[in-house]
Amino acid sequence: MKRQERLEGSEPLQLYAVIWEAALRQQVGGPDVMRAQLHRILELAQLPNVRLQVLPFHTGGHACMAGAFSIVSFVEPEAVDVVHVDTIAATVWVEDGVESATYSAFFDRTARLSLAPRDSLRLIESISEDTQ
Repeated sequence: MKRQERLEGSEPLQLYAVIWEAALRQQVGGPDVMRAQLHRILELAQLPNVRLQVLPFHTGGHACMAGAFSIVSFVEPEAVDVVHVDTIAATVWVEDGVESATYSAFFDRTARLSLAPRDSLRLIESISEDTQ
């Protein structure tokens, strides 16, 4: 909840997220919880500092199939992007410029395969309506 608060208010963080369709369809907590989560995603996607895309099933294999990661970028021009990866056994922080650039390239390729933001929201709305 604290991280979500950083998306609103004065000086909100910029968020660019690509969500795999599987994450939107996998029910955890039952249909009511799932619908509430999908509605919250739709609300947050309306914020001017949030860009959301969905990577649909029909794209098949993609560069980020190995797992989720987050790229943290800083406004300082000399700062290197930091990558956060949760594994089963540990949390990994990638702070090497070359490695973080590789993750950025993976993200860019995956984003290009994803639906446009408007089409992504339509898909999320459809999944929410179908959630039983």
